[in-house]
Amino acid sequence: MDIKIELLAPGGIDQLQAVPCARQDPGPTEIRLRHEGIGVGFIDIYHRTGLYPLPMPAVLGVEGAGTVEAVGGEVRHLKAGDRVAYAGIPGAYAATRLLPTWRAIKLPEAVDPLLAATAFLRGMTVHMLVTRIFPVRAGCVLLVHAAAGGLGLTLTRWAKHLGATVIGTAGSVEKADIARANGADHVIVGRHTDFAAEVAKLTMGKGVDFAIDGIGGDVLRKTFACVRRFGTVASVGQAAGHIPPITVDELGPVRTLMLARPSVMAYAAEQETYTVAAQAVLDAIERGLITRTVRAYPLAQAAEAQRALEAGETTGSPVLVP
Repeated sequence: MDIKIELLAPGGIDQLQAVPCARQDPGPTEIRLRHEGIGVGFIDIYHRTGLYPLPMPAVLGVEGAGTVEAVGGEVRHLKAGDRVAYAGIPGAYAATRLLPTWRAIKLPEAVDPLLAATAFLRGMTVHMLVTRIFPVRAGCVLLVHAAAGGLGLTLTRWAKHLGATVIGTAGSVEKADIARANGADHVIVGRHTDFAAEVAKLTMGKGVDFAIDGIGGDVLRKTFACVRRFGTVASVGQAAGHIPPITVDELGPVRTLMLARPSVMAYAAEQETYTVAAQAVLDAIERGLITRTVRAYPLAQAAEAQRALEAGETTGSPVLVP
């Protein structure tokens, strides 16, 4: 029997429940996709806890990959049997789902569907960061927090491909080794390390050009001290919890910083942007900038996958397999 994982109400993983998943007929411009893999990310946790509210009951998950089962009457460029991936629309924690056809990106035969299931949202996030938020080029110096996480690994590889120097942070020696193995030039180890002081040493007091924080909590404010004048800080998550209020005076005029709080969901909602970013993700997979460093869980164990991600027990990106 096909199942989906339904969120009954905002809260803990106990609010996730497996229920039957009936196949639906696609509308004129939709497809029905049978998932082979479903990405699990922090945005799913933000949806589950109510930080980013969804109508209840909800089916979480915003990315996946699989095989087209059926197409709507107006769909011309896809057919049953095609392999596709997508990102940016909730409803993924299910064996099958309906999808607007423009979201479905046809996959080359060589691309592993479990890799594709976790690649598109983080790949589009990196594309957004290194093109729209701060155009990264050769000679730039980046600070990447949680450099051994799914986003951190991809961001590090992509930035190195562009010729940047990457300073990463990691919570343990083991994760630091993973970050270095994936291209980080320097890794600052330890959750309570004075990383601003370490960054100052590594940059001879200048600071980095661009810092990316997906940790949140008090890390974002501390990150300001790591960035050069007229540099940029991007806040892309809050895995460690709520970000305290920040005043304009903390950004300038003394520090003269630019602060971005971009949403990859908004980025992926721009249809033209989505198409360009999706092609960039496929190109990055081909170049080896996005690799499969995932742990697979059965779809019925979605709660466990979220628990492990939230507890910091994972490297790379967890994937659910129906």
